[in-house]
Amino acid sequence: MANHTKQFNNAITLSKQEYLRLKQQAQAYRALAAKVFEMPLKDPIAEVVTDFRTTGLYTKEFLADLEDGLRKSSYARKYANQTSPKRH
Repeated sequence: MANHTKQFNNAITLSKQEYLRLKQQAQAYRALAAKVFEMPLKDPIAEVVTDFRTTGLYTKEFLADLEDGLRKSSYARKYANQTSPKRH
């Protein structure tokens, strides 16, 4: 890229080909980000806690606090009766 760009007073000049490539990448990123962030994961709280428990890395106290916090959270109130599609 160094041989295709010039810098003048905080401005960068790109070749049209490089500009179009970067523009295409930006559009692809925006499309991907929109898909990733359009629907939050809505796993049931019990399933989340079970996933943590099965790792064997967390204490019973932590798991109890996690479940309690999730049940009290605004996230849980918003998505309490919804579930996410099964992930593969």
